[in-house]
Amino acid sequence: MAWPQTLIDACYFIAALLFILGLKRMSSPRTARGGIVWAGFGMLLAVLATLLLPDMHNRGLIIAAVVVGVTAAWWSGRRVAMTAMPQMVALYNGMGGGAAAAIGAAELVSHAQDLAALVMAPNTLPLMPESWSPLREAAAVTPLSPVALALGVLGALIGSVSFSGSLIAFAKLQGWLDRRFVFPGQQAVNLLVLAAAVVTGVVLATGHITIALVCAFFVLALLFGVLMTLPIGGADMPVVISLYNAFTGLAVAFEGFVLQNEAMIIAGMVVGAAGTLLTQLMAKAMNRSIGNVLFGNFGAAAGGAAQAISGSQKPIEAADAAVMMAYAERVVIVPGYGMAVAQAQHKVWEFAQLLIARGVKVKFAIHPVAGRMPGHMNVLLAEAGVPYDLIVDMEDINPEFPVTDVALVIGANDVVNPVAKTDPSSPIYGMPILDVADAKQVIVVKRGKGTGFAGIENALFYADNARMLYGDGQAAAGQLVTQLKTLDG
Repeated sequence: MAWPQTLIDACYFIAALLFILGLKRMSSPRTARGGIVWAGFGMLLAVLATLLLPDMHNRGLIIAAVVVGVTAAWWSGRRVAMTAMPQMVALYNGMGGGAAAAIGAAELVSHAQDLAALVMAPNTLPLMPESWSPLREAAAVTPLSPVALALGVLGALIGSVSFSGSLIAFAKLQGWLDRRFVFPGQQAVNLLVLAAAVVTGVVLATGHITIALVCAFFVLALLFGVLMTLPIGGADMPVVISLYNAFTGLAVAFEGFVLQNEAMIIAGMVVGAAGTLLTQLMAKAMNRSIGNVLFGNFGAAAGGAAQAISGSQKPIEAADAAVMMAYAERVVIVPGYGMAVAQAQHKVWEFAQLLIARGVKVKFAIHPVAGRMPGHMNVLLAEAGVPYDLIVDMEDINPEFPVTDVALVIGANDVVNPVAKTDPSSPIYGMPILDVADAKQVIVVKRGKGTGFAGIENALFYADNARMLYGDGQAAAGQLVTQLKTLDG
């Protein structure tokens, strides 16, 4: 029995409200978990309403696909390590863009003139039974309006770029590809591929649709996504992930117009708007413009000779570092990707709890692009049970570093490098950083003397007030815990 269209529209409206309210709740770590649940119920309601549409076909296949997808997502979501969460986010985001592109591909193929001529011509396919109608139905579809056709092509282009680009981002984060791939004239080649994809898309949008043209369009769009992502280094992944998130949302919204599905339109626009805003925030945190993110070879080094760094790295033992922080009044802990790799967040929080028990005022300082995805450090600290009121953003914590007795940097590198303020020739010059160097004493937990993803030396490590605690993040944090317990004992 078909449900009334009014009831289905009401379900879409409620689903849209749940999407928006869920996204709003995700803006705070305190309510983020509930926001995810709200948005999830909204998506469930939208899917159920869509299945109840009177003109819906192949419900069995759709339900089977949903079951397979949910099962795979549930299994992989529970098994994935927290350190692998960025690449999982990139992969799932790419799947959304790919789904939008697939919708566009299906619509374009169904309107291809050569397919229509092949299927509808008598005696062309004598082996095809008369009762087998999917191809004949596709060839006899109602033509799309010019606006719907243009939006469908645009959504397919954006979705394809998001899909292939996200897969490359996944491969980089997973360690399957080197950090960056560059070659002479790369930007010119990228622009030529994009221009060819756009021209092909314009031809398709005018109604001149053939199977060969559709295939060429998608090959060019997918190729551009690959070429666009290859030169990007791992340190820029937060910008890339948020950018492709915005692309996926826009692609879904455009394909929603084609299918006349209100839930897709609203959800896609919300995700697209949120992703665009997040991309702007991430780009600002990296001191880059949106145009530079889209078309520049960001991740490349700046020209000119870098300023020489004087001094030397001065090691410190865990026992001395523990004593220094045990008798401090204020300690700020700065986590970075190294903490994620070492899975040291639980030991770091245990150490912080011991300091708090001694009366030390402890805070965690978060740089917007620390880690490999937006909010990466917040997720890790929340997993370890760190209270939200101890986690402070860069703008709020920077004024407190001059009155901080000890800053403990664990796994962070470029986001605390003072050359971002002092060396115009540095590739990170102008990037907002955590002013860790202003603290009275700095202890840096680091596995060795290597550079960060920007490939430059960190002047902080050579500063007079900095000491290096070499070793794996989890092992070093464990040593600090042991030494602090010894003092308490």
